[in-house]
Amino acid sequence: MATSLKNLSQYSDKNIIDIKSKKFGILVSEWNEEITESLFSGAVDTLLKHGAQKENIFRKNVPGSFELPLAAQWLAAMEEIDAVICIGCVIQGETRHFDFICDAVANGITNVGLKYNKPVIFGVLTPNNQQQALDRAGGKHGNKGDEAAITAIKMLGF
Repeated sequence: MATSLKNLSQYSDKNIIDIKSKKFGILVSEWNEEITESLFSGAVDTLLKHGAQKENIFRKNVPGSFELPLAAQWLAAMEEIDAVICIGCVIQGETRHFDFICDAVANGITNVGLKYNKPVIFGVLTPNNQQQALDRAGGKHGNKGDEAAITAIKMLGF
């Protein structure tokens, strides 16, 4: 969680494996595109920084965060994909819709990782407002995309 004491773009270099031959599927929600594009850029930059080959990073777009679990399942089912990173942003609104979407997405992504026994990473922001999202998509709290990518790398080294 990003707070004044923790920046999403700061992480330990412990347990970083060689990922030159690893293949990453990155799913990007088109909803809240300004945020998700920044998260995607952070994830790709971090993967490349740690040795991933550009040709081994595959991007697919989905309409919204709710669609991330099914798309993650499709990618995770592909033997050549080593890890899936799910990028999305659901901003709190005036109704309970936020609660249902966030719960479904979190549970769905978790279940895909367990089903396919490979890293399926939750890179979904669930802020209260647009400013909190911007703060976590390359703003004052770093970039959740960086965190998602380094999590994928470290889980591959488990």
